[in-house]
Amino acid sequence: MALDLSGEIKRLREELDGIPKGLRQKLRPALKAATEPIAADARRRASWSTRIPRAISVGARFGRDPGVLIRVRRKVAPHGRAYEGITGASHFVHPVFGHRDREVAEETRPYLEPAVRAASDDVLDRLAGTVDEVARDAGFR
Repeated sequence: MALDLSGEIKRLREELDGIPKGLRQKLRPALKAATEPIAADARRRASWSTRIPRAISVGARFGRDPGVLIRVRRKVAPHGRAYEGITGASHFVHPVFGHRDREVAEETRPYLEPAVRAASDDVLDRLAGTVDEVARDAGFR
């Protein structure tokens, strides 16, 4: 079952695009704080790894493609994408350390998507409320 947030995300992106540059400095920390519960949940779900939880970060972006980002830094946890199952597969194959001629298959252990699904309604409401509040403070209706 796919999670369809396209309408809410489109509305949020349109609102973010209309925020003047001066207010973006005020909005950025509020957007990051509203999204932090998802990152915290993802860190808990990936607690079996020593590197993935500390590689998860939250950011807010404005400009051509505005939005809130939850990312796993590849330099800190290069295995993060494979375990998340980005390709949609239920497993991935990798060589065995020290034996390049051998491969092993491992099951994925999604941590980010389940965290997003669990908090999506609450976080989207908080994000939209934050954008509305900053826009009202700036005189937008």
